[in-house]
Amino acid sequence: MHRTWAEIDLSRIAANFHALQAVVGPDVTLSPVVKADAYRHGAIPVAVRLAAEGAARFAVSCAAEGVQLREAGLTHPILVMGGFAPFEMEALAGFHLTPVIHSLAVLRDYDAFARARSTRLPYHLKVDTGMGRLGTRAELRDIIDAIGGAANLQLAGLMSHLASATDFTTSQTADQIRGFESIRLSLQQAGIEPPFYHLSSSAPIVFGMKPVFGNMVRPGLALYGYVSPATGDAPPVAARLSPALTWRARILEIKEISPGAPVGYSARWRAERPSRLAVVAAGYADGIPHTLSNKGHVVAAGRIVPITGAVSMDLTSIDITDCQGLHPGAAVTLIGAEGDASYSAEDMAREAGVISYSVLCGIGNRVARTYLD
Repeated sequence: MHRTWAEIDLSRIAANFHALQAVVGPDVTLSPVVKADAYRHGAIPVAVRLAAEGAARFAVSCAAEGVQLREAGLTHPILVMGGFAPFEMEALAGFHLTPVIHSLAVLRDYDAFARARSTRLPYHLKVDTGMGRLGTRAELRDIIDAIGGAANLQLAGLMSHLASATDFTTSQTADQIRGFESIRLSLQQAGIEPPFYHLSSSAPIVFGMKPVFGNMVRPGLALYGYVSPATGDAPPVAARLSPALTWRARILEIKEISPGAPVGYSARWRAERPSRLAVVAAGYADGIPHTLSNKGHVVAAGRIVPITGAVSMDLTSIDITDCQGLHPGAAVTLIGAEGDASYSAEDMAREAGVISYSVLCGIGNRVARTYLD
């Protein structure tokens, strides 16, 4: 029994994995992204289940996330995508993690580190094709020289990242694809051909954008049942996905209030009629965005009901005047469905003025996780 908890349906994550693999085909390696605790679905349970489903490799953001998977017994290749500080090199090597290197200076430093250990270490090189974030923008000749000069490193992959994959009103994606292919082919002509080349995260897979697939893709959000909304003339969705997470919280108290009575900090809500309110055991410390104050919704007794007043750190009030059968201890659904009524992470994100990634990754540690097979 929990005050607030998230139910994670691992079978849905597995089904999403297979749906995405069907889109890219058997010749493209699917590398599930389980960073940020698998978008707060639980990195270890998710990775273990996906390994059983046939996932051959995984991707995380930092060395610590890779170490966590190793200590849980995962032996698959793990790509560390988010860069690393010098002190993380020991963990990368010691736990057999493959880093993404984003600059030629870091490439030389990592080569020197490998040389001092008398070993040869794998890495992927990221090129910045237009994201303007991590990734080298060095001249091609300098890239070729740096790769050739790193005698203690093995180039295992070439990658980039798309900045506007769901925006079909811009040419940026096409420009990035052309830039990436130009670099890849130039390296190939110089005799440099890493086993993997990749620049696709979730959206290009879901929208069936084959020119982006390369021979490896890195789905994250789509594994958990979501895809960012597209703008412009988007292609048809190529994969049917199901959200895997349902978030619930219990009612602590129910009270009747009169018209005009204030609720919550700063009296941001006043009853317009005789109202029945429920105080729910979750707040912004648990991950309900504070911006849902006075405008968000939850599902209670199979109905969509409004949040009343400010979302507090530990508590949120909702209007259950039109609901039947609720009592202290009963559960309401913050994300998920009850019968025909549903409120998704995307719905919460839209009302909160954020993105679904932020909603899912914002579900806090006080929210217990339970797993369904």
